[in-house]
Amino acid sequence: MAAASNDAKLEISAGAARELVDIGLAVLLDIRQPFELELEGVVENAVSVPLFRLKQLLGRTLTEEEQELLDADEPDERDFQHFLSLINRHHVTQDQILLCLCNSGRRSLRAAQLLRDLGYARSLSVREGFRGWITPNTPP
Repeated sequence: MAAASNDAKLEISAGAARELVDIGLAVLLDIRQPFELELEGVVENAVSVPLFRLKQLLGRTLTEEEQELLDADEPDERDFQHFLSLINRHHVTQDQILLCLCNSGRRSLRAAQLLRDLGYARSLSVREGFRGWITPNTPP
């Protein structure tokens, strides 16, 4: 039961997330993999940071499957600095909430928690994911 309670604190509905983005209070971090963006489509003005790349940039260990999906080398210091600069530009400088979006809302929970673990307290997961985002009448 505690896990469900923690998830609720990390989630926001697609409708509420869209409103925050529309008024400039939040930035959308699309954590889907590049092949998902090609298959499903991109979200206009979202910042693409695939979850596995995010985990890699944060120094977290990737599973073998994640590494295969990512199919990339280890990030170097410049990659990490670029990532922190990007996140800080939105979260700190512009005081925006970081909204993580995946396909269904499961991976984005992990991404939001990773960001919170780094000290980005205003990080949330879009509960319904991309599917909810593209459905215009998702309730808040």
